[in-house]
Amino acid sequence: MEWFEGRVAAITGAASGIGRALAVELARRHAPLALADIDESGLAQTVSACEGFGVKVTAQQLDVANRVDVFAWADQVVADHGKVNLAINNAGVALGATIDSMSYEDFVWLMDINFWGVVHGTQAFLPHLKAAGEGHIVNVSSVFGLISIPTQSAYNAAKFGVRGFTDALRIELEIERCGVSCTTVHPGGIKTNIARNARLHQSVAPFTGSIDDARRGFDAVARTTPERAAEVILAAVAKNKRRVLVGADAKFIDFISRLPAGLYQKVIVTGARLRQKYR
Repeated sequence: MEWFEGRVAAITGAASGIGRALAVELARRHAPLALADIDESGLAQTVSACEGFGVKVTAQQLDVANRVDVFAWADQVVADHGKVNLAINNAGVALGATIDSMSYEDFVWLMDINFWGVVHGTQAFLPHLKAAGEGHIVNVSSVFGLISIPTQSAYNAAKFGVRGFTDALRIELEIERCGVSCTTVHPGGIKTNIARNARLHQSVAPFTGSIDDARRGFDAVARTTPERAAEVILAAVAKNKRRVLVGADAKFIDFISRLPAGLYQKVIVTGARLRQKYR
């Protein structure tokens, strides 16, 4: 997909952040849009931001954890737009807790959205993309799908899962030669609301300070704007890249991930112990 005009794009997590930026940028490129998010108010704001570009925009309040609803939405997108060419599985949430303090319910909540939401979206849209004769799936992982971080075990599990799932999908699609491809996205720190809306347990305190400190810490290191992230992601789709790193921090973490596991993990352990000592 070297250009986007006239190609129908379906985006989850479109109410804010990267999802909204992708929607606006695709609308600017004259791509009809099907947008979804559980946040109905934020979704309406995204629709309003896109409608000025003269493209057809449909919207659906959607919980990506609900497989039946995701499949129904995919069918509705094709009914509304006649086809779909680009499926972007972007919806995600955050959770901070050590493994021994994390509740089962919180773990399931995160996995249902960050991992199963991607699986549901991929399986729901893939037949429609193949039927269109050309298409692309974009699955959003994270730099935490490259290395593991204390208090982020659930998020690591989901994002490593997205990475492995999408890599396998890419191989299958290339073998099949069906006109559909896919890209895994590894964003670094993006200026979004994900940290402010995260579920954070008191067990993060030894690693980050207070819960408020943890939120402020993310904001301090989040250097890439959602708009820049959208540009990078769409450029990767146009070039049919397997993976795309978003932000200088993502490129640095990708380098770290290529070091021996024992080495990078020892650095993280040493850094955490020093923070605890001098806090």
